[in-house]
Amino acid sequence: LHMSLSLNRCDGLRTCGLNTQGLSTPDPCFGTYKYYTTNYICIPAEIQLFYPHVENGKIQINTANYGRTDKITCSQGRPSKQLQNTNCFSPNALNFVSKSCNGRERCEVYATHMIFTDPCFGTYKYLAISYFCLPHGIRSSLVCEHETSALTCEHGTVIHIHSANYGRTDSSTCSTGRPPAQLAKTDCYSLNSHTTVASRCEWKSSCSILASNSVFSDPCFGTFKYLYISYSCLCNFLITFFFDEQKVQKNSIYWK
Repeated sequence: LHMSLSLNRCDGLRTCGLNTQGLSTPDPCFGTYKYYTTNYICIPAEIQLFYPHVENGKIQINTANYGRTDKITCSQGRPSKQLQNTNCFSPNALNFVSKSCNGRERCEVYATHMIFTDPCFGTYKYLAISYFCLPHGIRSSLVCEHETSALTCEHGTVIHIHSANYGRTDSSTCSTGRPPAQLAKTDCYSLNSHTTVASRCEWKSSCSILASNSVFSDPCFGTFKYLYISYSCLCNFLITFFFDEQKVQKNSIYWK
């Protein structure tokens, strides 16, 4: 118990403090005045700080793995036998890094088996993280049938499509001047909506797409349709870092 408390509160930090009150439950020797000792070593650590030049951005983790997928990365000075397993993946890496970093402007991640467990004993591992900047806010576009939807993002950002539908899901949208028969069907969905919009707009700074049967096919003949798109503007780069499990004990990701 004592060792786990020390690890949780101190491991990887330059300094730490432990309060001995309540440290032992139950009391190991009732009536005896006790003291707490611990042994530790200081490990040289190279701290890498990264400053992507993005304003008002939040970190969104794309991929993360603690293990080894090639023989080259973090291989300098390592014996060959420690580099042979290139099918080494930590099953909890993405989940842990995402929880530590998503939605933040800054986060710190340790490349150590004490956090990620050891997915391949005897293999020299590294932590590989790719992430992008996620600006605040989801945007939307809605145009009636035969009109053109124009999506735009600010300079330095690109479009990411969240959802899209060409059809009708209510009787009031795009209803002006339309007979009731063209508005009655409200479960009209074009199955290729998202794929079609994404193929024309994803990772572009701007795009336009016509809301028409010729583009999406006709999911509900006789119904007057509309095109609804939800999207966000992402920073137009994806960054990947590799952290050596020994040389880099503490790794930081920053958005400025």
